[in-house]
Amino acid sequence: VNLPINSCTATITVEDNVHPVASCKPVTVQLDANGQGSISTADVDDGSSDACGIASKTLDITDFTCANVGANTVTLTVTDVNGNTNSCTATITVEDNVHPVASCKPVTVQLDVNGQGSITTADVDDGSSDACGIASKTLSTTDFTCANVGDNTVTLTVTDVNGNTYS
Repeated sequence: VNLPINSCTATITVEDNVHPVASCKPVTVQLDANGQGSISTADVDDGSSDACGIASKTLDITDFTCANVGANTVTLTVTDVNGNTNSCTATITVEDNVHPVASCKPVTVQLDVNGQGSITTADVDDGSSDACGIASKTLSTTDFTCANVGDNTVTLTVTDVNGNTYS
């Protein structure tokens, strides 16, 4: 006896509701001579993953300036191919290790009736600069007497706001 074979089809919906694993690592960024630095997702990503695949990785902050010197927190957002997202944060340490530019000009000191004369940094400085700003300028010698008549070498030392110096 042949019995009729009954069959049916069913629609099976497969969903991926599992968030990707977002993994971050800390990064140190060195500012350039213009006081600029940047990072990419590849710098911060520490092996983020997803079983179905990752569609994108984005950072909320990628560019840094002198205003960011020190520790900064950025967020890496990972999106999988099915639209699930997850985020992690990383500490970005921004450093300014670029020396300021010290620029000097020659100065003539006229001694007074007592045989004394002096100069200031403003007299010697010829436009010293630093992208992040100059904190101080000092001279190796500021006061002169009759014993100094003739050519003298004076050193202008420029220190930027992040402690870098140049003479």
